[in-house]
Amino acid sequence: MGRQEKLKERFLTRPSDFTWSELVRLLKGYGYTLQRNKGSRRVFKGDGLPRIYLHEPHPSKVIKQCYLDDVREVLENGDLI
Repeated sequence: MGRQEKLKERFLTRPSDFTWSELVRLLKGYGYTLQRNKGSRRVFKGDGLPRIYLHEPHPSKVIKQCYLDDVREVLENGDLI
């Protein structure tokens, strides 16, 4: 199992310590690129992919469960996972 698959499996288990950098790597593996908006708002875009809007967490880099659920829903609706 490759690194991307391991990261995907970790994401699907809804860990309480999933970090921003892990999420960025995961979404890049699906073809997303990260773009900054104003302040801490970020948007992930990709050709033919649904956009994902998130707030980059700070000072802790751990992502809240509700945001992980939102990302998972977008990925499932886009038939990516």
